[in-house]
Amino acid sequence: MATVANVSAGKPRVGGAVYWGAMTLTAPTSADATLPAGFNDVGYISDAGVTNANTRTNESVKAWGGDEVLNMQTEYTDHYTFTMIEMLNTNVLKAVRGEDNVEGDLTTGLHVKANSKELENHIWVIDQILTGGVLSRFVIPDGKIIEIAEVTFADNSAVGYQVTVAARPDAGGDSHHEYYKSA
Repeated sequence: MATVANVSAGKPRVGGAVYWGAMTLTAPTSADATLPAGFNDVGYISDAGVTNANTRTNESVKAWGGDEVLNMQTEYTDHYTFTMIEMLNTNVLKAVRGEDNVEGDLTTGLHVKANSKELENHIWVIDQILTGGVLSRFVIPDGKIIEIAEVTFADNSAVGYQVTVAARPDAGGDSHHEYYKSA
């Protein structure tokens, strides 16, 4: 039976919606748990929001005569894409350039190095409020930025870092966890 109350749209939680933290932190296991100290807020995300792409690639086996008789999954990817538009937020810069490549702050002077050092894996948390005040939290227990789109500096748009985070399987084989709770 169709239920109108189950149709929803998502808005970012006030005060932050996307966070990253060291792999040594404890990942949250509910929609309403307070994030432990050490999670870094990346601030505003562009109005495109967050996109999650779960992709399964299959190979089909055909029998003599052309009938498809078997499909075998050959690949599974779980990627999140979003654009962080607070380009002067040190948490954003550390996420896209590497923690060791960002020194100082805007008051004392900020130095950001771009190089080929591999980016670290992190726990990523995406919080939102669904229609009716339902809390939603997606937790990526092992995520890594695998792509950073071109950055445009122009008069008519905010500078942003569009990133793709690959969600890797945790010890249980799960690439991400979704938590929901009525407020």
